[in-house]
Amino acid sequence: MDKENEAIDGATSGKSTEDTARATAAPTEPGSTAPANASAGASAGATASAAPADKKVWANYDFIPGQRTIFFTDFSEDQVGNFPQRLEFKTGAMEVVEFEGGQRALRASSQGDFVIPLPEVLPDRFTIELDVTGRAGLGVGAETIKLAGGRKSGDNKFSEVAWGHGGFYLLGGPVQINLDTKDRERYLGKPASFRLLGDGKYLKAYVDERRLANVPNAAFQRDKALFIRLEGRDDDKDAVYLTRIRVAESQKTIYDELNAKGRWATQGILFDTGKSNIKPESTPTLKQIATTLKEHPDLKIEIQGHTDNVGKADANLKLSQARAEAVKRVLAAEYGVKADQLTAKGYGDTKPSGANKTPEGRANNRRVELVKS
Repeated sequence: MDKENEAIDGATSGKSTEDTARATAAPTEPGSTAPANASAGASAGATASAAPADKKVWANYDFIPGQRTIFFTDFSEDQVGNFPQRLEFKTGAMEVVEFEGGQRALRASSQGDFVIPLPEVLPDRFTIELDVTGRAGLGVGAETIKLAGGRKSGDNKFSEVAWGHGGFYLLGGPVQINLDTKDRERYLGKPASFRLLGDGKYLKAYVDERRLANVPNAAFQRDKALFIRLEGRDDDKDAVYLTRIRVAESQKTIYDELNAKGRWATQGILFDTGKSNIKPESTPTLKQIATTLKEHPDLKIEIQGHTDNVGKADANLKLSQARAEAVKRVLAAEYGVKADQLTAKGYGDTKPSGANKTPEGRANNRRVELVKS
């Protein structure tokens, strides 16, 4: 799977850019959030995130990632020391850096603005996933990250969101929200997964296991671009690191998709990197699958594990089989699905849903599928 990393210009030190980048790596690395579909070759060098591992804590979490990836980057294809080639720079001090474990990140050492160009207008039903590590100190009051539809911030007709260790903010549009963070020290210099789910006017925001806001009348702009601001500052302690961006479309329900196409793909089942242990943030997707199968007891499915073509084919095949079997086991043992409705098979990289030539293509190929049997 694609990696994530960090770097600093080494011109003044006499070192190469990559050597300097590794020597000055941030003290806390963003955690791995490898999807269920991640290849066996995924980096395992990152430390654990601030998110709790206890499944009970995630009981009310209801974020389900969109099925079709529109934009994806983990900066693994970008040159260390450069600004990412697929993003549009606007202002600030930002560059790709690399941690000792090989994980890459976009580091902002000032307030940095950039645009994510999308290949199409942001869909009516969308999800946005941003893995970010905030400033380690309390001396700066600004949020960690701001997100808006379109190419700029500040148009009061539309809703914008901002989040940091100090709280969550919904700005502009028909409604404004200012929510304080109760345990702000949890995210000081620690990685977090910030998520946004849009469905028409509905807008939900999450960080790790928490749903921060559920707004029925937001006005998030649909455009062929997204605006991002990272509120970094000029020292290692107060830099901000962005390790992963995924923008996706949420499509039909499981049953509707199975009826229409005979298969339904998801990237909402997550595993520990290189393992078949299912992460607790997979709970909403597993619940959704279980509910569908219980409502339709005659429905029988094959749970398929798929990877991209990164890493060794035999390792990917073995891992995809272990993960498919883990999903089957959890659905039966923990969610009460009848065992005779389920079979499991891993296919590795042998059945891609599209080309592996782009980050979006590889992201779509890393998936779990339910196929009518």
